[in-house]
This record gives sequence, C-alpha cells and structure tokens, in this order.
Amino acid sequence: MDLTIAAILSLDGVTNGAIYALVAIALVLVFAVTRIVFIPQGEFVAFGALTMALLQTGKLPGTVWLLLAMSAVATAMDLVQARRERWAAARLGHELLRHLLLPLAAALAAWWLAPANPPLLVQAALTLALVTPMGPLVYRLAYRSLADASVLVLLIVSVGVHFALTGLGLLFFGAEGFRNPPFWDQRFSFGALAVTGQTLIIFAASLTLLAALFVFFDRSLPGKALRATSINRTGARLLGISSDGAGRLSFTMAAFIGALSGLLIGPGTTVYYDSGFLIGLKGFMAAVFAGLTSFPLAVLGALGVGLIESFGSFWASAFKEVIVFTAILPVLLWRSFVDHHGEDH
Repeated sequence: MDLTIAAILSLDGVTNGAIYALVAIALVLVFAVTRIVFIPQGEFVAFGALTMALLQTGKLPGTVWLLLAMSAVATAMDLVQARRERWAAARLGHELLRHLLLPLAAALAAWWLAPANPPLLVQAALTLALVTPMGPLVYRLAYRSLADASVLVLLIVSVGVHFALTGLGLLFFGAEGFRNPPFWDQRFSFGALAVTGQTLIIFAASLTLLAALFVFFDRSLPGKALRATSINRTGARLLGISSDGAGRLSFTMAAFIGALSGLLIGPGTTVYYDSGFLIGLKGFMAAVFAGLTSFPLAVLGALGVGLIESFGSFWASAFKEVIVFTAILPVLLWRSFVDHHGEDH
C-alpha cells in the first residue's frame, strides 16, 4: 500500500464515517432523553433511501401506506385513551394533529407529486416529509406506555420494533434493491485523489446538521428542555418539562436524521429493505464508543468505524464486516473500566 491508496481509502472511510456519525448522533439523542437503545434507527435510513428511489421511478412509495397504517393505529389508540381518561378537547386536537393530520397531509402530497416526477430536491423534501412523522408514531405505538420501564425492557421492545419494521419494509417495498442518482454529479481531481460532488454534499450536510444541533441544544427552548430531560428526568418533570413531549421530539429528530442519512447514502450503495440493520449497527458501535452520552465522541467513533471498514475491505474484503464488528470488543472492554454506572432498576 502506498500513500495514494491510503489517501483513497481514508477518503472513502471518512465519507462512510460521516453517514455513521449521523446515525450515532440519533442513537445518542434518543438514549440520552428516553433511555431507549433504539435499534430500529437503521430502518429510517433504509426507508429514506427506498422512498427516494421509488419517487425517482414516478411510483407512489410504499412509505405512504406504511405511514397511513401507523397513523390509523395511533389515532385509534388516542381515541380510546381519550374516552377512557376523558381528555380535554384541546389535548385530543393536538394528538390528532400529530398522529393523523400531518401524516395524512404528507401522504396526500406524495400522491399528488409522485406521478409528476418532480425535481430531485422536491423528491428529497417529500421523502423527509414522509419518513419523519414515523418517528413520533413509533414512539406512540411502542414506547409511550413503557416510558418508565427498565432499560432492559425498552431494549427488548426495540428488538421487536426492529423486526416489525423490517418485515413491514419487505411488505411495502419488496425485496428489490435500489440505488439513487447523486445530488451533484461532478468530479474533482486533487492529484491522484478524485472527490465526487456527492461526497462533498455528504460532508456539507453532516457538518450543517452538527452545527444546527449545537445551536438547537444551546439556544432554543425545546433543545434546552431535551438537555434537561437527558440530565435528570425527574428534575425536568418537576420543572414542568413533559417527558412524553421530550421523547416524542427526540424520536422525530431521530427519524429526520435517519431519512437524511438514507438520502445521502442512497447514491453510493444499493439499499434493500433490510439494509438498515448493518448501517444502524455500525452507528451503534460509534455510539457505544461515546458511552451513548457524547455527540463529539460519537462523531469520532463513527469516523473510526468508517476507516476500519475501508481499510478492512482493502486487506480482506470478504471479512470486512467481521473486522468492523470485532473492533467493538476493545471498546466495550475500555468502557467497562471507565464507566461506573449502577444497575438501572
């Protein structure tokens, strides 16, 4: 291996690491706020890529039917709970807006725009509009009633949600894989190193999202509420911060980040209905490196995962996944020495 090959592999590793960083950030966010190890985060990535691919063909993506099905079940649960607990009209209206009207509006927009084959950026915005509402719906359907359960129970539920979403992905998207066109089909040469426009977009989108999250958590009231909830859930409740609202917001942000990751990764690899699991697992490795608490460490860990994957595929392409996932063992060993948390009851 010479310096040119090393530079090419490093660029490829950092590019993949930028995607894994987004997934890791979403995992850290959800865990910090809700104590949920959100294994299905990768499904949002796959759904984002597949939705964009089907919009490219001029077809109505299966995301629409999946979103409407989830919306219908969540709305039925809201109506039953509202009758049992005698909710005020204002609260019921807010719940119906979140779980029925917004998903329905996104589905109608897709039904109207998909056959017209709109511009690429419009398709990307429509993809985000379809996948993002799935976050709060997943929270409502699977986690809201278990908000005070132990971490182990929440982890078991996450495994079940992962298998459910994977099966639904097969049902609504089929077994065929798709690859999307790049957002910027341009190449730049720096000596022997070639950088594509899509790579620059991945870097720009990742850095922009990181900056936006920093401003959100540091400057905005909802961001400060999420920070307070992540530090002390009980204290946040005493200050009037709704843990249910914080959980719903964190899942909404996780779904948006997942859909954005799918848009970015779609042009570089063929995505199937179950591709999200490996992507999410690599993001989880980065989140574990951060102890599921630190965004900067999650980004650093994701870049490390990307580099290990890139160089591992060069030296032993048949075993690159084994090499990547074996790398988590020393991280877990290191974490077992530096973390001293008591058992969660």
